[in-house]
Amino acid sequence: MKFSEHLARAEIERRGVLPLTEVDPNLTVEEAYQVQLLTIQKKVEAGQRVVGKKIGLTSLAMQRLLGVDQPDYGHLLDGMVVENGGEISWDRVLQPKVEAEIAFILKKELEGPQVTAMDVLQATDYVLPALEIVDSRVADWKIKLQDTIADNASSGLYVLGGKPLSIDQLDLAQVGMVLYKNGEIMNTGVGAAALGHPAVCVAWLANRMAEFGLILKAGEVILSGALSAAVNAEPGDHFQARFAHLGEVNVRFASAR
Repeated sequence: MKFSEHLARAEIERRGVLPLTEVDPNLTVEEAYQVQLLTIQKKVEAGQRVVGKKIGLTSLAMQRLLGVDQPDYGHLLDGMVVENGGEISWDRVLQPKVEAEIAFILKKELEGPQVTAMDVLQATDYVLPALEIVDSRVADWKIKLQDTIADNASSGLYVLGGKPLSIDQLDLAQVGMVLYKNGEIMNTGVGAAALGHPAVCVAWLANRMAEFGLILKAGEVILSGALSAAVNAEPGDHFQARFAHLGEVNVRFASAR
């Protein structure tokens, strides 16, 4: 309870808090997921709705950036969605970073612990390009794996764009991506950057969630993981990602007031 409240205070007061791993150096990964689940339960009880999941730390670039060696996951809530081409008010974020990834929209549920990448492809209705705005309630992003997991995998907001494409219309591992900030190329990536194939990431998610008695449901949005390192965002910045075959997705941060 105290860790969930610790992170909630950061949201309410709009300032980062101490890492949980400094408050309790013995915090385990499993305990961190329990903190996450408690926080999500409170938000649902307050009227928010779970609409999907996000997978984090799937690319080597992101693992190096945050000093971890395995993926994690978090919950997407209906209040996190931003319209493609929309503007994000700066009071909705603390210390945002932007990353580009491929979103899966499921047509069938996936229940671990033996889900394969092929199962994921068969359960997918279509895919879309996405921007995820990751954020941290921990001051200065001084996070270890347990910190980001407890903080809902550093979830913030997300944007879906482009055009829906069925899985059989493209090779996801070969889909290229270019991420722009204010018209300048920040980085590039390819689907294979996410554990070799984005569907492998979703399979990992379904199997990991099974350990907590959770399943992926039909209709859910699954953000499958960054294809390159996250890029810091500042007030007034415009981000755009272009994906081969999938199209574009973009968002702007409002100027600070």
